[in-house]
Amino acid sequence: MKKEDLRIVYMGTPDFAVEALRQLVEGGYNVVGVITMPDKPAGRGHKMQYSPVKQYALERNLPLLQPEKLKDEAFVEALRAWKADLQIVVAFRMLPEVVWNMPRLGTFNLHASLLPQYRGAAPINWAVINGDTETGITTFFLKHEIDTGEVIQQVRVPIADTDNVEVVHDKLMMLGGKLVVETVDDILNGTVKSIPQEEMTVVGELRPAPKIFKETCRIDWNQPVKKIYDFIRGLSPYPAAWTELIDSEGEAVVMKVFESEKINETHDLTPGTIVTDGKKYIKVAVPDGFVSILSLQLPSKKRLQTDELLRGFHLTDEFRMN
Repeated sequence: MKKEDLRIVYMGTPDFAVEALRQLVEGGYNVVGVITMPDKPAGRGHKMQYSPVKQYALERNLPLLQPEKLKDEAFVEALRAWKADLQIVVAFRMLPEVVWNMPRLGTFNLHASLLPQYRGAAPINWAVINGDTETGITTFFLKHEIDTGEVIQQVRVPIADTDNVEVVHDKLMMLGGKLVVETVDDILNGTVKSIPQEEMTVVGELRPAPKIFKETCRIDWNQPVKKIYDFIRGLSPYPAAWTELIDSEGEAVVMKVFESEKINETHDLTPGTIVTDGKKYIKVAVPDGFVSILSLQLPSKKRLQTDELLRGFHLTDEFRMN
């Protein structure tokens, strides 16, 4: 079968999912339909916002479905009418069996980790938070349990000590597009040799990648320097690590932290104590040194470098972090 004859249905929502769709369309593959999340109101005016995948699909005049419920009979019938040979899922939702089991060649997913590591909703964040020096992307066939199907291909990607989640995300996104196309070619050529995840060699214990909530993002200043440093970059720029900045009167405001530096140094200060010259630097004491905050944001303000913030905000050593 030629690539022009293979009927592909593509499912995805965020920016991460656009690159693979773009490479398929521009590569001349036959994408017969796209499925993405329903539009949702966003911003102060509550204007309806399209997902990045919908925006791209509209630009390329691709047929589009936006089901509220994936088991809805009208949606399942509309999907069946597309007569897909293959379905591809990138950063979408859990699919019911009636959907993933429909095409004759199956459904495969692109996942942003080296499965079986980091099964779950936030694999890139957790790899950086845990201080990993390597991650990657995996294509695998869908089956019942989430992120457990047989692995088709993997690509390894190094994580530098200075990389934040945005940098790693963008690396994986570009490589992911290429890997999706390669996986489609292997399926077309009948050269896929998928491997059950339980047969794959894993170094160390399996780490999960659960969804991240606001409370997950709170900085614990009782942790070591390296752990806090990795935590901040693993949540930067989104959803962003945060802490409470408490003034001399005991009033607290939430402060987001986007960028930091590690300072290993002995001291006798309580974790959360602030050391600042009020002009250029803010250092926060932790058990084995200091975390120097380089970029931060106060409520209703824009993100600033530390020296920019200190020009308009009177911060003294009487403040502390909680």
